[in-house]
Amino acid sequence: MSLSVRSWLANEGGKHFVLFLWLVANTWLFMRTFLLYYCGQQYHYLHKMLGLGLCISRASASVLNLNCCLVLLPMCRSLLTYLRGTHTVTSRKARRLLDKSKTFHVSCGVAICVFSVVHVSAHLANMVNFSFGYSEDFPALNVARYRGEDPRLIIMTTVPGITGVLLVLILFLMFTASSYCIRVSNYEIFWYTHNLFIVFYIVLMVHICGGALKYQTNIEAHPPGCLRTNETRLELMGEESEQAGGDGRSCKEDAHFQPNSPETWLWVSGPLCLYCAERLYRYIRSNSPVTIVTVVRHPCDVIELQMLKKDFKAHPGQYIVLNCPGVSSFENHPFTLTGCPTEKKETFRIHLRVVGDWTERLAELLLPDPRTQSEILPMVQQRRYPKLYVDGPFGSPSEEVFNYEVSLCVAGGIGVTPFACVLHTLLDGWRRFRLRRLYFVWVCRDLQSFYWFADLLCALHHKLWQENIPDYLNLQLYISQTDGLQTISEQRYSPLSSRLLIGRPRWKLLFEEIKKTNKRKRVGVFCCGPKGISRTLHRLCNSDRYSGTTFEFNKESFS
Repeated sequence: MSLSVRSWLANEGGKHFVLFLWLVANTWLFMRTFLLYYCGQQYHYLHKMLGLGLCISRASASVLNLNCCLVLLPMCRSLLTYLRGTHTVTSRKARRLLDKSKTFHVSCGVAICVFSVVHVSAHLANMVNFSFGYSEDFPALNVARYRGEDPRLIIMTTVPGITGVLLVLILFLMFTASSYCIRVSNYEIFWYTHNLFIVFYIVLMVHICGGALKYQTNIEAHPPGCLRTNETRLELMGEESEQAGGDGRSCKEDAHFQPNSPETWLWVSGPLCLYCAERLYRYIRSNSPVTIVTVVRHPCDVIELQMLKKDFKAHPGQYIVLNCPGVSSFENHPFTLTGCPTEKKETFRIHLRVVGDWTERLAELLLPDPRTQSEILPMVQQRRYPKLYVDGPFGSPSEEVFNYEVSLCVAGGIGVTPFACVLHTLLDGWRRFRLRRLYFVWVCRDLQSFYWFADLLCALHHKLWQENIPDYLNLQLYISQTDGLQTISEQRYSPLSSRLLIGRPRWKLLFEEIKKTNKRKRVGVFCCGPKGISRTLHRLCNSDRYSGTTFEFNKESFS
């Protein structure tokens, strides 16, 4: 499938431009530092002792400084949400770039891991050279205590060596626990290991204070390679001076060395303080528990929570982070809002699927009675619910649904939650938004899943018919499992029966239909569901088959 340049630029251009700038910054910083240590006169003797290991270790350290600085910025969720929600970022392209913050965070994390390997490898070579290249002439440069000292002993008896080993272990745990399989199978491992970043930065600040590498401070009085009065091997020194540019000059004094001034704190302190300030703000904001108004048990192990919190405001498409000390005091899990507070109703709601230890334990605390219900009925019980703390709301791509004239929302299973909030908002009134046509496709494995929001879909259908705009919402429901004939038999859900299809959506035909009725327009495509659906939609949005209509792809992703 060939690409459309216009669509590719709309979907990938900004992301790749930022990536290009990031790569240029990393490359420039690496080369600049490498050449400084390779050609700089103040590092002549140190470079002569350590060779390329010195240049590579310092160049990779500069890249690590940059990425340890940048990796924190995408995690400042409140700041990104503020930028999205104010006039600071007026361009839709810029707001869509903010949605790539997680991708940028991952890129910086991978760069940290890769250049850590380079940095460690270069320093292992340096330790060997410190040992076997022990300098009798310049003892201040030595890290080894004597010639031939075991490099492993040097590592385990120096501050940079010990802290370096700790940093490698922490980084290894964080990197391996960030893999997709671990995040899906055991999110708790990912959560706890990722919070080791606090220890990582503390150890990093100690690591840079070791002072193992030194530079010469008196280059004018002691030009690198100059002839010393007490040197007996004048011929050898003559060769050194010729190579180093000493021009056979005599040394006025012995070479003096001092450790490099630590620079890492200059890179890291700003973003670290910003992140800590945000965490403090979020802690204060989420310090009061919410009031649980209603708990509803839905089919297919889905629980709906309606809550109330003072001065809580949110926009459709945003998500919150939930903490339940009764399950775990340190774990926080993101959930999309399926209902926002309005002028008429101050409560907000989420739908969570019971998958994994955390949600299973939370479900037990909320609904001790495990009886399966055949209908969606509120379970109001006269008892004390567990304490819940809500942090947020935070911005997400689904906020942009209303900023297009035409939007296509595709949900897979429980991925319907961000669009449920959109539908709730349309039910309260659609005229104040730019959106004039909404295509909504919901794919589920079994019929029972549609009952989560069946009442909402029917209510919106009736409202649009009453206002004589039935074409405003194009609704398509798909059951992917074809075993047995399934249909919605209840009379009150009859508007959904005619829109229920068996099998999988024919995406190309859907895009063709949207293209024919929306020529020369930008169509927002929003997806929250399995990777298979996401990849297919992403590929179609960049295809040149639909020239004349630009499909802008937006994928839901929690930071």
